[in-house]
Amino acid sequence: MQKILLVFLLFVLSGCVPRMLFFNGEVDKVMVVRYAPYMKHHRAYFSRNHLKVIQAGKKYLFLHNKKTNDLTVLLHRKNKYLLYNMSNPKQLPLIIKAKANISHTYLFKTLEHKGYHIVKSLNAIGYVVSVSHRRYKGIKTLLIETKEYTNLQALYKKAIASYNASKIKRIKTLLPKPLISNYYYAYKKRSKSQTQRQQLQVIGQKLEIVTVKKPKITTPKKVKFVSKKAMPKKLNTSIEKKSKAEKVLQTPLSTPAITQKTTPRTTKKPYTYYLHYASMRELSNYIANSATKNALSYTQYTMLTQRKLLLEEEKLFEEGSLEELIAAYKVNKNPKYKQRIMSLMKEKQKTQ
Repeated sequence: MQKILLVFLLFVLSGCVPRMLFFNGEVDKVMVVRYAPYMKHHRAYFSRNHLKVIQAGKKYLFLHNKKTNDLTVLLHRKNKYLLYNMSNPKQLPLIIKAKANISHTYLFKTLEHKGYHIVKSLNAIGYVVSVSHRRYKGIKTLLIETKEYTNLQALYKKAIASYNASKIKRIKTLLPKPLISNYYYAYKKRSKSQTQRQQLQVIGQKLEIVTVKKPKITTPKKVKFVSKKAMPKKLNTSIEKKSKAEKVLQTPLSTPAITQKTTPRTTKKPYTYYLHYASMRELSNYIANSATKNALSYTQYTMLTQRKLLLEEEKLFEEGSLEELIAAYKVNKNPKYKQRIMSLMKEKQKTQ
């Protein structure tokens, strides 16, 4: 008994017990980051200890279930395969025992029998995924973040295929370009009439794929010309003499200096700019860049993601439709959203 107590005290003094408690609580677990209209954001920190290669040098594989539209992550740890559901955090991981004689073909056949297939393209199924190595609370982890836009992608595909921009007119959530750009340009080539092209132009502006350049309007300055005939002869001769004298004075004595063309320098914007002043579009592009994730620390990255969430919430609260605000209120239960919904309903009743 005394030996057990001594070992326990050594663990406490070395700091292993708090880390293990944290490890069991937050690592190897899928967590909800944010639920918004037409978007679901999940995050998971998986421990990199004892992870084995599954296929083609990768220690993780994404699988998709077409019936439930669930995206899962397959990991190989020690003597078992673990399948974590990134779309449904409440679901426990599926465990498959890794026997000595088991092959990859047998493994994938058993997973296909359960409805899970290897994902060829994440963009095709409406998911944006980012994977990076992070040291989280002293633990070496594999950070996987997923954002699901399946319903929003389906709505835009219907609008593009039918050449009808009214179906996505009230939607405020921005759909990432890689999820829809190929589909958009494919139907743009098929468009035949002028009305179809106009509808695609509206949809493209909504997706920020197409940008409309406003023409610059320049007003010409009115210049008054006075003919020499209208002037008296004495004034004409005096003006000509003065102009000749001014030209002689203006000619430089030395050789003229060669003017050097100055090229504008492109300066990188600092981290403080994106933390306090950048727009939502600039901030999302900055965070999505892989070089940014490697350059920033964990605290800097989390602060930027928190600011992006605040900007998205502000935009939703100010510009969101009644349906979007109701969907958001069901999740966050914020009384401000309830007041905003009531005011929009009153305005809608007045207009009717």
